[in-house]
Amino acid sequence: MDLNGVTSVITPGTADALPAWRTGDAWLAGGTWLFSEPQPHLRRLIDIAALGWPPHAVSANGLTLAATCTLADLDRLDLPGAWIAAPLVGRCCRALLGSFKIWNRATVGGNLCMALPAGPMIALTAALDGRCTIRAPDGSERHLTVLDFVLGPQRTALRPGEILRSIALPAAAVTRRTAFRRISLSPNGRSGALLIGTLDRSGALALTVTASTPRPVRIAFDGPPTPEALRAGIAAAIPEADWYDDVHGAPDWRRHVTGLLAEEIRRELAP
Repeated sequence: MDLNGVTSVITPGTADALPAWRTGDAWLAGGTWLFSEPQPHLRRLIDIAALGWPPHAVSANGLTLAATCTLADLDRLDLPGAWIAAPLVGRCCRALLGSFKIWNRATVGGNLCMALPAGPMIALTAALDGRCTIRAPDGSERHLTVLDFVLGPQRTALRPGEILRSIALPAAAVTRRTAFRRISLSPNGRSGALLIGTLDRSGALALTVTASTPRPVRIAFDGPPTPEALRAGIAAAIPEADWYDDVHGAPDWRRHVTGLLAEEIRRELAP
């Protein structure tokens, strides 16, 4: 869609050349949502894809993803064999149902910054202890977990002029056992519930609930819970009023299927 209210597009070569933020600005990365509907309030786009950030870095500390890393880049990434959580990457990429054109433009950071409940990159990075690096207009940085970064549908912790720089997934998280479950109202529909369970070497189990809630919810257990403890943990972490409601699923349905998928994950990860 043409954004005929935009009067200029800026392509700075480095982060130091980013212009001062002003009302009517928007960061442009993949642009898959930005150009999908009218944006009458926008006057200027600042293209951060032109900054040339390396899309990802693999090290002994874990995996770091640039905000501008595309889904195609992420899906092609060859991860170390010891990182047994690696299959989550492909599963979460495929949870975003789009053509290869979308995959080659949509970015990890864009998915987080859109903060839609069904955002699969939110699920992936929240489940693997993702930590966001945020760049302020003065060049300083601050850090937030993904759980604290995403506040609700299309609401994040970004302040005016701030930009999501990268997301770090620690080595301890990518070496955990994992289980993935997703459901939607139709075979090619948007996620109605997307759950990821992780089990570390100490036996601690964490369940990350997304899509069925307005923001990601993490429920931690010291060990694999009983079915009763699992249900109680979900009920305590997600009050009745906090189940998401939109055309992709009613709250009572989301609550029900979340419980079913959580129990499947519990059984898969239990010793």
